[in-house]
Amino acid sequence: MDMKQWADGLIAAPAKKAMPVLSFPSSELLGVSVLELISSATKQSEGMAAIAGRCDTAAAVSFMDLSVEAECFGSTVRFADNEVPTVVGGIVTTPDEADALEVPAVGSKRSGVCVEAIRRATGLITDRPVLAGVIGPFSLAGRLMDVTQAMLMCYDEPEMVHTVLGKVTRFLTAYIAAYKDAGANGVVIAEPLAGVMSPDLAREFSADYVTRIVAASKTDDFAVIYHNCGGATIQQVDSILATGASGFHFGNAIRMADMLPLMPPDVPVFGNIDPAGQFRNGTPQSIRETTLALLEECSEHRNFVISSGCDVPPGTPWENIDAYFSAVNDHYR
Repeated sequence: MDMKQWADGLIAAPAKKAMPVLSFPSSELLGVSVLELISSATKQSEGMAAIAGRCDTAAAVSFMDLSVEAECFGSTVRFADNEVPTVVGGIVTTPDEADALEVPAVGSKRSGVCVEAIRRATGLITDRPVLAGVIGPFSLAGRLMDVTQAMLMCYDEPEMVHTVLGKVTRFLTAYIAAYKDAGANGVVIAEPLAGVMSPDLAREFSADYVTRIVAASKTDDFAVIYHNCGGATIQQVDSILATGASGFHFGNAIRMADMLPLMPPDVPVFGNIDPAGQFRNGTPQSIRETTLALLEECSEHRNFVISSGCDVPPGTPWENIDAYFSAVNDHYR
């Protein structure tokens, strides 16, 4: 699939399809737990296909389980039946440990499950792009070093942080290549931890490494979409744009109406209905009103594609999701 043409089509379309990061609520459609879902390539692909069959999205976006890559490096991950897994503690605390950190093979731990899920999903979903999901380099480094410590080490031990970043960038580049080989049409890089940094730190410890990944991965037939749901993204816009990503996805910590004038008009920009406050905890009426208001507020920007602000969480009522898509259709109709 020509993904540049796909992006151009999104911008040109007078009636645009939504592209929420919608995957975990497939557990309700399949009647399985979140734990079963993340542990099985078959269930993941069937879940993506079930959502594609129910929701007329611009693309099928895979699971944003941001513990997978850290687990490959050796981090401890806490699992629960119906919650997204979380990383517990850090495994790199000194420069020596950073030097000794080994880059895992793609396919180790659950990364192999995720790649196989995309391979299967591309056979089940043939009417739209299939996008895989990976964590961003600084967000992964933060999980390996412990988030709070990683932020401090940017000041106290910057070379140590760069050592870790170099290794996670190697892994992520190879991981994305595996997704490409599996048939994915692109990838969404989730870099939420960078969203709380100053512009200078975000450039040095995040954007410069994302740029390397984009340069190694992006082609006309493989899109790399950058996601950052932090509140500082507007201040970081120069380095974010410099990554050269195929598209940009922002969270609900910012106003899309403030961000869109700073974006190039020939690149799709996605966002940003609150995944917790509206999708998970809102009502069909509240999400409808919020969705229509956002679409109206951003209507002058042809490159705006409505999405969720981040991953729609497990347990989100399907009546809320259906109300969101109904509102999008009604707006464009």
